[in-house]
Parts: sequence; structure tokens; C-alpha cells
Amino acid sequence: MAVLVTGGAGFIGSHTALALCERGEQVVVLDNLSTGFEWAVPEGVQLVVGDIGDQALVETVISNHGIKAIIHFAGSIVVPDSIEDPLGYYHNNTAKTRDLLEVAVANKVNNFIFSSTAAVYGIPEQNPVSEEAPLAPISPYGTSKMMTELMLRDTAFATDLNYVALRYFNVAGADPEGRTGQSTPKATHLIKVAAEIVHGPRTQMSVFGQDYPTKDGSCVRDYIHVSDLANAHCIALDYLRDKGQSRIFNCGYGQGFSVLEVIDTVKKVSQLDFPVQISDRRAGDPAELVAASDRIRQELGWEPHYQSLETIVRHALAWEEKLPGLKQVG
Repeated sequence: MAVLVTGGAGFIGSHTALALCERGEQVVVLDNLSTGFEWAVPEGVQLVVGDIGDQALVETVISNHGIKAIIHFAGSIVVPDSIEDPLGYYHNNTAKTRDLLEVAVANKVNNFIFSSTAAVYGIPEQNPVSEEAPLAPISPYGTSKMMTELMLRDTAFATDLNYVALRYFNVAGADPEGRTGQSTPKATHLIKVAAEIVHGPRTQMSVFGQDYPTKDGSCVRDYIHVSDLANAHCIALDYLRDKGQSRIFNCGYGQGFSVLEVIDTVKKVSQLDFPVQISDRRAGDPAELVAASDRIRQELGWEPHYQSLETIVRHALAWEEKLPGLKQVG
């Protein structure tokens, strides 16, 4: 039973492909390499270079490899970009996922895991935010993911498809063994940006807003180590294979750190001080977003192993130091 990982040459996708391989799964990666890298695909995993919206290609991959499950990461993820290009995000994230789902259903691929986001909550009324909180995204990125969740719900009702949607909070860190990490040029993730300051690709960074109603005026987020998130996908796959019903889970630790706290942690771990520019608020940023993660812990037995901000930062810094020696592709 092979698993198709869309976007498996990217940050979270490559970690999940690696985790699947380590437990003996047959994995096929489909990626157009627009933001991913061929070298990020684990050794022994077949990479098919192509687009999830190419239904003929997806059907061929499913048929040739006996695909029985899809873990879907491929998509656009930058909130400010989505505000500037909403139609592009609805096309890439929502319309193409609709095409992917159609092929999956037609070919009886009934186990589907979707890479969703905490951005579907918008500005929640309370934190930690549970899966039952109202969905009120404030960016086209969040809306594009919410629309996909609704498509999954309706498709599961009408067909034999079962799905798990994992709502990620802020994903960071890198493989503890240094095999893959966040490698996308011009990435906007806070810890990635700070790591680039430490190791040279960037010379300055900004904090977007210091007037939020938080402990120090900067935004508060729940940071989850990418390897813990990859493991969440593996146990979600087991859940679906065991005839689990369609379900949505938050993926976070249930603890928040402010932007300024994260920057201070990067300075502490790297033993390097660097200047930070305070800029205006950025469109689409809620003041606080922290996960209630009881459901995934209790129902799937998920246990994080890297639940420490310093560990997340240390692994991100180690990857950033290694990255210049890797051949950039795409």
C-alpha cells in the first residue's frame, strides 16, 4: 500500500516522507519543485515532478504505484502574499485540491490527510483555541484552506473517502539528524528568518507590530517542531487505516511564545546579538494563536518529543548552518 505525498520535496512534506520511510512505508512524492528541492526527497523515494492539478498525471501515479493513501501538502502558504494575490491562492490551494480529490475518489483512494492551518480560526475569541471554535479566517490563505476542509467534509459524506485534516500552528525546527529542513528562499517563518540572520543570508529582520494586547506587545504563537508534526501525519494514517472516521485535529503544543521571546531565544542559543527593526502590523496577523491539542493527544495518542523552544531553535540553526553546502534545485 503506497502513500502519495504531494509537496513532499518541501519543508513539512520532506520530513513526513522521511518519517514514513523510517517505518517501512512505500512512498511516492509528487512535487512541481516551485518551492521544494529534489535533494530534500528521502533516498529511495521516487519523485514525480508535476502538478497536483494535472489529473491525468495524478491518475497515472496512482495506478502505477498502487496508491492507497494521499498526504496532501502541496500549496501556497504565505499570508501576506495571499492578500495581494487572492485568486492565485484560491486556484493553487482550493481549485487544484478539488481536482486532486476528484481523481482520488475516482480511483478509490479513500484515505486522505490534509495539511490545513490554524489560520482558519482567524482571530479566535479565546486561546487556546479548540477545534470547535468558529471558523473565521481573515486572509485568503486561511479561507482557501477552510474551503478545502468543507470540500473534504462534503466529499466524505457523499463517497467512501475518509480524511484527517491537521490544523498546523507555527511549524519550525528541522530534522534532528540534519537530513532536511526549511530551505525555501525568502521564507517568512520567524525562526527561519532569525536563523538566516545568524548564519548570513539576511542582514536585518523586522518585528511586525509591537502594540498588540499581549505580554510584550508582539504577536504570540504556538511553535511546533516539524518532526513532531511529521509524526502526527503518521499516526493519522494509522488511524484512517484502522477505519477511523473523518476527523479534524489541531497540531500544536498548547503553549505560546511572543515574537520577541522567540528572537531572544535565538540570540541565547546562537550566542549572537543582532538588531531587530520594529515595523507596522502586517495584514492578516492575529494577536495570539495557541492550540488546544487535547483531541489529538487523547484520540490518536500523539506524544511530542521536541516540545522545547530552545530545541526547535537549535535544530533550525544547525540546519541553516548546513544549508549553504547543499545544491539548491528549483
